[in-house]
Amino acid sequence: MAKTRELKRRIHSVEKTRQITKTMEMIATSRLKRTQDRVVAARPYAAALAEVIGTLYDPRLEEQFPLLRYPVGDPKRVALVLITSNRGLCGSFNANLIRMARDRIAELEARGVEVELRGVGRKGIGYFKYMGRSFAEERLDIGDRPTPEHAAELVEPLMRRFEEGELDAVEVVFARFDNPVSTPPTLLRLLPIARPEGGQTVNYILRPSPQEIVRTILPLYVRNGMYRALVESAASENGARRTAMKNATDSAGDMIDVLRRNYNRARQSQITQELAEIVGGAEALKG
Repeated sequence: MAKTRELKRRIHSVEKTRQITKTMEMIATSRLKRTQDRVVAARPYAAALAEVIGTLYDPRLEEQFPLLRYPVGDPKRVALVLITSNRGLCGSFNANLIRMARDRIAELEARGVEVELRGVGRKGIGYFKYMGRSFAEERLDIGDRPTPEHAAELVEPLMRRFEEGELDAVEVVFARFDNPVSTPPTLLRLLPIARPEGGQTVNYILRPSPQEIVRTILPLYVRNGMYRALVESAASENGARRTAMKNATDSAGDMIDVLRRNYNRARQSQITQELAEIVGGAEALKG
């Protein structure tokens, strides 16, 4: 009797857990659609900016625009921005990002580079603080609804410091959104801006001058790179959480099936034993 009561209690407990994970899966699916739309909307703008820079790029521009300037020799100081989530229950999403950031820091410091760590998201900040590492900036207010203003707040101080020579590079660790089940951790170098793979020859007159256009486009390109990292991480987080909650829901369903079979066997055995006791008692009375 005690065994059947225990099995019944466990079945009820797992059913309640399955209801929670199913609800969280539905919420993540809803949020995924919104964040995925932002990723799709951000990509054409980034491609257009890259095309303009590629068209107008000339190696001599590096002398005029610090955002294009590569440091002489090895970099001495690098700002690394780590983007993770504020919440858990999304599988190995945060662990993969933290591992990539940890490996990158170790690689840079082994070469004598000073790393300035900046964190977006509670999980990454919490891990590195536990490991005794300090942050130059901590942002817990962005969540899965990043805006271009958030990106500007993060990257504009870094752009100014890069132009002034205080930083030699700015890198971002984020989750690239390929699809809801493929969100690989990615290292993106924001600054200096990557040299285009050979510019195109233009045969038309530009107003204002190409230099003025580049002066306007470069900060937009850097801000858009940070914004894309934020929105792709947000979409990846929701995709990872949906996958994790679906797996948990399916596992709970499998567990319930096993528990119900065990409960039915235990109940059948109990009924058989009770019948045997009744029959045995009746036979004893006859005797």
